[in-house]
Amino acid sequence: MGAPEPPKPGLHQTLLDDLGKRITAGAIPPGEVLRIDALAEHHGVSRPVVREVVRVLESMGLLTTRRRVGVTVAGRSGWNLFDPRIIRWRLDGEDREAQLTSLGELRGGLEPVAAALAALRATPEQCGDLTRAVMGMSVHGKAGDLEAYLDADLLFHRTLLAASGNEMLVALTEVVSEVLIGRTHHGLMPTRPNPLAIRLHADVAQAVQSGDPAAAEQAMREIIREASAALRGEPAVDG
Repeated sequence: MGAPEPPKPGLHQTLLDDLGKRITAGAIPPGEVLRIDALAEHHGVSRPVVREVVRVLESMGLLTTRRRVGVTVAGRSGWNLFDPRIIRWRLDGEDREAQLTSLGELRGGLEPVAAALAALRATPEQCGDLTRAVMGMSVHGKAGDLEAYLDADLLFHRTLLAASGNEMLVALTEVVSEVLIGRTHHGLMPTRPNPLAIRLHADVAQAVQSGDPAAAEQAMREIIREASAALRGEPAVDG
């Protein structure tokens, strides 16, 4: 008798995404008990795959496992709200607007601080990466290539957080990235990015390179303000 057939690639991720989205959307409410056998049968996967997915969701605070009770859906207060996967799932659901508002407020509290610190600590290489990112945003924004624009925007914000030299701020890089990715992939970006937003990114890059923390912080606050206004559907203002 031959070796057992290996699991189909992607089964683990597919089940993880399905359960994660349903739990974060409230389709599977807090307190509901999940049965391993039932999940395996319903999704057409093995019990080991289900158990591994349960372990991952448990590590994220979405599920709890207790003797004599089993696998139970946890309330939101227990979730690791900074986990990029939870952010992604919430952005995919009806909770998108509230999630974007929370994330925008979080960015407003951390990225201006990161910009000010970067003006004091950025390396020449990081200054170059910021400038290169702004140039990419300008070129791809004019062309209307939103995916390439997103890549440049991600490079800018990841570099800025790294340049802050603060490990706690750097640890939130993926959180900020999910905001930018979600905004693009859910059609919340204009077909031609606002030139004001690009200019403000250039202002941050220039202030960081010049070693001006106050100017870097202020320009970053303006970036967050412009992004929040765009998500609320307010008309773009340039100059």
